[in-house]
Amino acid sequence: MELRQLQYTLQIAADKNFSRAAEKLHIAQPSLSQQLSKLEKELGVLLFQRNTSNVELTHAGASFVEHAQKIMDAVEQLKQEMSDISQLRKGKVVVGSMPITGSHLLPRVLPAFKQGYPDIEITLLEDSSMNLEKLTASGKADLSLLALPLSEPSLSWVPIGEEMIDLAVPPQHPLAQRATSDPVRPITLDEIRDEAFVVLKKGQGFRKLTLDLCREAGFEPNIVFESSNIETLQSLVATGMGVTLVPRFIARAKRSEFIPVYLPLAEPVPSRTLVVAYRHGRYLSKAADAFIDTFKQVMDNLVVTSVQDK
Repeated sequence: MELRQLQYTLQIAADKNFSRAAEKLHIAQPSLSQQLSKLEKELGVLLFQRNTSNVELTHAGASFVEHAQKIMDAVEQLKQEMSDISQLRKGKVVVGSMPITGSHLLPRVLPAFKQGYPDIEITLLEDSSMNLEKLTASGKADLSLLALPLSEPSLSWVPIGEEMIDLAVPPQHPLAQRATSDPVRPITLDEIRDEAFVVLKKGQGFRKLTLDLCREAGFEPNIVFESSNIETLQSLVATGMGVTLVPRFIARAKRSEFIPVYLPLAEPVPSRTLVVAYRHGRYLSKAADAFIDTFKQVMDNLVVTSVQDK
């Protein structure tokens, strides 16, 4: 049994297709099939059930994949530990990020990290929260910027900051007018129970948080439009399509000509906890630790700035 055979099996299990797996592994499909058949013959069990459209793991295959993943994680951990022991400053960290949140935070984090660790390469993977959890759990991302709660049980996480959530309403909305005339009076979520909502599409973590906050306030939001981009939602709010909730770091960013009015909510102010997640038990290299520390420092500065701006 060879390590490459473990890698091949894991890729086939992930893609459920020999052609796609071979393409990602950069080998010819016949070679991949040959290596799998060789492994199955050595083990004396069938790992996959083949059919015309895809392949499925057998019971033995599922057990093999579980153990193979642990072995490959251990190999990667050994490489990282040896690299750190040699005090090699070069390295690579694959970082997963939610596209919009990352677009507002990573331009602050990456330059600071690059200044302190110029020889460490950062590779970015942008995807939805749901997919990022899967990529991190499978080891395709070393770290991922996510928000609690996480649904993937195999992930551990380090908190990097608490982000308040604001209400976005059209400029002509009565609540916007009231905030101008009576800024001391707090706005509660109960006051928007009859409003039309524009929200993110399924698979986005902030959509679930928005729905959960509304339900905790005792109502089901009337969703009239969905988008995969929170900046699109803000523009729709600005033009009178409805209201939405927006993370404060995103709300404070400079945007297009279509700008809604952002209103703070009453105590206890809704918030989300941003975290850097990684596979439970996975060894974190010095490069990864350094990236987390840099992220925390940047977030601390942002929170201080946010308080001073009030």
